[in-house]
Amino acid sequence: MKVVVLGSGIIGVASAWWLKQAGHDVVVIDRQPGPAQETSRANGCQISVSYAEPWANPQTPMKLLKWLLKDSAPMVFRPQADWRQWAWGLQFLLECRAARVPKNIRSMVALAEYSLQTLKSMREELGIEYNHLSRGILNFYRNNEQFDASQQAAGYMRDYGLDRRIVSKEEVLQIEPALSPVADSIVGGDYTELDESGDVYLFTSALAKKAEEAGVEFRFSTQINRLTADGGKVTGVEVVDPDGTFHTITGDAYVAALGSFTPHLVSPLGVSCPVYPAKGYSATFKVVNPDAAPVVSLTDSEHKVVFSRLGDSLRMAGTAELAGYSRSLNTNRCRNLVVLAHELFPSALDFDNVAFWSGLRPSTPSNVPLIGRTRVSNLYLNTGHGTLGWTMGVGSGRVLADLVSGQTPEPDFPFLG
Repeated sequence: MKVVVLGSGIIGVASAWWLKQAGHDVVVIDRQPGPAQETSRANGCQISVSYAEPWANPQTPMKLLKWLLKDSAPMVFRPQADWRQWAWGLQFLLECRAARVPKNIRSMVALAEYSLQTLKSMREELGIEYNHLSRGILNFYRNNEQFDASQQAAGYMRDYGLDRRIVSKEEVLQIEPALSPVADSIVGGDYTELDESGDVYLFTSALAKKAEEAGVEFRFSTQINRLTADGGKVTGVEVVDPDGTFHTITGDAYVAALGSFTPHLVSPLGVSCPVYPAKGYSATFKVVNPDAAPVVSLTDSEHKVVFSRLGDSLRMAGTAELAGYSRSLNTNRCRNLVVLAHELFPSALDFDNVAFWSGLRPSTPSNVPLIGRTRVSNLYLNTGHGTLGWTMGVGSGRVLADLVSGQTPEPDFPFLG
């Protein structure tokens, strides 16, 4: 078949790669001038299988109330005159019920674990370099209440065969000595050797080149206007070419992988897509003292911020703003990231030259992504991965290609259709 993939982040490019491997003709369309220019551009870069947990859990509603008026809170809900935001919020509260949590974790872990194994095989086969480190992820805690609460989530992961090991304060500092400046504030942690880190932008860009060499056609700087449909099938995608010319691209199947913007494209066709953006921030620092900078990927549980070493840089990322589609930077949030980085690694980084960024994470109320065929028979979704787009990315592309090809994907996951 000819398959039209809409979007060229990690999800879209991985879908295109695996669709081509399955023997299809593939064209990828994106409004940006190249791949991975939006949510896949500068995220936290963790591949966190063992931390594939939903935000929605019984403790979250009370936390949100406490955080409501705090500009520095890890998760912020800013009401908008947008019915999608309110509908998403109501569904999110339903997903916070205790009975929903184990099912959502099981689905997320199944896809994340499959994706990591797929990534390892691709790395070996394709030889893509993307500053990856296979040194695990260390989550450290600064108060005993959070540390005690974390052990239930760690227990869930061990039930699913993931070695998320509880570690003492002393073990935290042995695993990552760069945390010594804040040793007095750490009470313990958990550590997973399985997990990795790496630059998703470098990987996605390199995979797009490999896909192009294999015959995938990329149409960048091309605005997607709408899908046209007739008789329960998509008949084409109306686009505006770089020169301003309107054009319709046709195919046998269409994959919507536009992140947070996917609902805008598919809703006019009557396709339900409960995805809403959760804006995250990142700051990238140059490492000036390698001995004082971390090499293990870290998560500061109190601030919900992650750190990943990317060659001679350190990326930190976090926060979630449910505040619409603006990517404008909040000055206070940027300042808070720098203050926290200075507290943790005071002699390691260049604090005078920081690259800030924000991205719109496409989030479902359950944090379980939407993958599979919609009510429109030749239209597929691959979106809603939230903070785990990199963690689940290549696996999501592979299972999507299986579904389009009429094959049964390997992971046990609630696929659409």
